[in-house]
Amino acid sequence: MKKLLAIALVCGAFLLGACSTHSQSMLSGNLTQTQVVLSQDNFKVVGYAEGESTVTRILGIGGCSHKAVRDVAVSNMFKNANLKGSQTIININFKKSQAGFSPFYTEQTWVATGVIVEFTE
Repeated sequence: MKKLLAIALVCGAFLLGACSTHSQSMLSGNLTQTQVVLSQDNFKVVGYAEGESTVTRILGIGGCSHKAVRDVAVSNMFKNANLKGSQTIININFKKSQAGFSPFYTEQTWVATGVIVEFTE
């Protein structure tokens, strides 16, 4: 009886518990294919931009690849930024959050953030 109760408690805790992981990385690549040498003070920080993308997988099936979900987050960030004239986004960072009960159900969210700068000269 004690073994059955212990097994039931362990199984209950395992089934009712949730898992969540978070990670953050910085992209050092050049997304807009523009090279700028910042030897002069010819720019100003205008604001910040953020974009998000989420994928849901059931039994490991569904959604896009990690790279595709991350690229959608970057695309949403550029859409949300409403860039004008000589503005661009620098210092792009990614934050990945994963929640669910792997491998049965997982939800992965990528958030891309960046700094909007405007060149004055």
